[in-house]
Formats: sequence, structure tokens, C-alpha cells
Amino acid sequence: MSPIFVRSLPFGLYIALLVLEGLLPGWAPGFDVRWLYPVKVGLVALALMVLWRHYTELKSYGLPLKHLLLSLAVGLVVLVLWIKLDAAWMLMGEAGEGYNPTDETGRIDWLLVAFRIVGAALVVPIMEELFWRSFLQRWVQQSDFLTLDPARIGFKALLIASALFAVEHLQWLAGLVAGLAYGWLYIRTRNLWAPVIAHGVTNGALGVYVVATGRWSFW
Repeated sequence: MSPIFVRSLPFGLYIALLVLEGLLPGWAPGFDVRWLYPVKVGLVALALMVLWRHYTELKSYGLPLKHLLLSLAVGLVVLVLWIKLDAAWMLMGEAGEGYNPTDETGRIDWLLVAFRIVGAALVVPIMEELFWRSFLQRWVQQSDFLTLDPARIGFKALLIASALFAVEHLQWLAGLVAGLAYGWLYIRTRNLWAPVIAHGVTNGALGVYVVATGRWSFW
């Protein structure tokens, strides 16, 4: 299979289901659209499993301790900045209600919370890092991206991939900072697991913060 196709399919599937999520309230007013999220991450996880043998950059699971600690630190720094960079001018449009797992009485549906945090911390980072960092960031630098050592990625490729990553998010400035941080981490460690772990830490810790504070708009 094409190396571009196998790294783009899970991401494309996620975006297509995201579009469907926006259309469903008009098509099926009685359907609780929140339950589309576990379907979305489940299908993406299935696609990743089916295509896993093609992801040569994820075949090695080990990270040196210093790179693991760096990944954890980057993930937590991005988390703090993500929470802070939410002024109106830092958003593309208005912040909505977000993914609110509470019912009419304000009681939290913990199954919805579990699906959201697990999907955001375990599935989304692998899917997005394969697309944004392993594929796009290297491809901008060199069309035959599989042969490119991540350490040879230049600033232009890092900036372009990070800017496009930012456009994917409501919080564009936070998205840009996150893209630059994860992209730099990939270049620095030359191992895709580093940004995957950092991304997972950011998303997982953000989920804990959101549930603890009730600031659902971050979801």
C-alpha cells in the first residue's frame, strides 16, 4: 500500500466522522451525538490495527529514559499552555459547549468520560502523529519521506506542518504551539513514540482537568 495512504486513512476517517457528528443533529434529532465519539475512536483504532504492519516508525517500542522524561515534560507544558491560550482572539470562531458528558440534572455519565479520555489519550495521538509528524512534516521536507531521518527535518517543514495542525483546532494558537512542540520532539528524539507519548499526556491530563473543573469547552 502507499505509505501516504496508510498514514492518512485513519486521520481521514476521523475527520469524516467529525463532519458526520456535525450533521447528525439535523438528520437525526433524537440521537445523542455524544455516543458517536466511541464509534469514531473505535473505527480509527480498528484501522490502525489493520494497517499496523505498515507503520515501520512504530515498530521499536523503546525510548531512552531521557527521551521519555522529555516527552512527559513536553506533554505537560503543552497542557498548561493549552489551558492558558484560550482568549477570544486565539480561537477560530466561538467556543461551544464542547463534549459535555452530563445529563439534565448535571450528573456525569462516567462511561462517556471513560470513552473520551481513553480515545483522546491512546487512539488520537497515534493517529495524528502518524499523519502530521511522520508523514506530513517529513513529506514537506522530502517527497520520499520514509527515507528521511527525522533529524534532517528543517524549520520550514516544521512550521508548515504545525500551522496546518493548528488549523485543525478551535484554539489555533494553542494548536500551533502544540504542533511545534511535538514536531520539535520528533526531530530531537528521531522517534515517533516521543511525540505520541507527549500528545497522549497532554490529552489525557487535559481530560482529567476538564472533568475536575467542568470546563467542557476544552473538549
